[in-house]
Amino acid sequence: MQGFDLVGVGHAVVDVLARVPHGFVSHEGLLPGSMRLVDAETARALTARLPERTLSSGGSVANTCAVAARLGARVAFLGQVAADDMGTAFATDIRAAGVHYPTTPLNRGEPTATCVILVTPDGQRTMNTHLGIAPSILADPANLPIIGQADLMFLEGYLLDAPDATARLHGLVRHAKQAGRRVALSLSDAFCVQRNRATIHALLPLIDLVFANEAEITSLYEANRFETARDRARADVALAVLTRSEQGSLIVAGPETIEISAIPTPVVDSTGAGDCYAAGFLAGLARGESLAACGQMASEIASRAVAHFGARPPADQLPRPKYA
Repeated sequence: MQGFDLVGVGHAVVDVLARVPHGFVSHEGLLPGSMRLVDAETARALTARLPERTLSSGGSVANTCAVAARLGARVAFLGQVAADDMGTAFATDIRAAGVHYPTTPLNRGEPTATCVILVTPDGQRTMNTHLGIAPSILADPANLPIIGQADLMFLEGYLLDAPDATARLHGLVRHAKQAGRRVALSLSDAFCVQRNRATIHALLPLIDLVFANEAEITSLYEANRFETARDRARADVALAVLTRSEQGSLIVAGPETIEISAIPTPVVDSTGAGDCYAAGFLAGLARGESLAACGQMASEIASRAVAHFGARPPADQLPRPKYA
């Protein structure tokens, strides 16, 4: 398969999902809605305390790639797994979604990444991620030819949490730009932004499109008001897509601001909502839709995501709507 609308680069993760009461999160000493990095033993111990759990393939950009492919985009994903059962499950799932996944599993003693996701009755998710072998994806030179075959490279901010990630991520972005490709970045998580704010600002001059929610964009600019952060983003990137939950989303492109309404939906699980929003937007962009139509599709797909338990809605719950 050659020639892609989108190539995603991110952490290949298997999600361990569990429904828990509100008190469980606070009892564990966790901040609701946050994402923290944990070691293997902490992940195992937390999993053992769960009342019940479900396994599913995840990873922020991987989720976007899987959903975008099911919406008809030509998609590749680069994310490292280990030669273990979790890695096999991840590779099987993403290929079944129609994504070109060329990464070879590695046997270096580190396991495939896992994320223990605690979902409370209000649909909020609190994530505990053991990265395992996932960060080594940035060190693989085999990535470069595939990046050159895609119209757009999509990166997740979580990549910056890996050791030695900054220089390697800059190298991937420079390679894509030298090949004449566009680069999109998801800010991923407000706490990830706090940990990596300076690096993100250094990357922004090379980024064509930023996806962020309200907490992430205000964290990036250390702003008290969303409007302040919005205007800073307008000055820094050609296109910023900013989501605000039930308040909908904004597409900021130079002097233009396009408002997209949210679709009222009972929230079962917010895991992957932003990833699915990005999938709808990027699938529309690949088809040459207007920015407004891309935003409307994104909102539609995100509404399907929050009504479903898990990060990736089943294929039969992903319509291909047509927007004017």
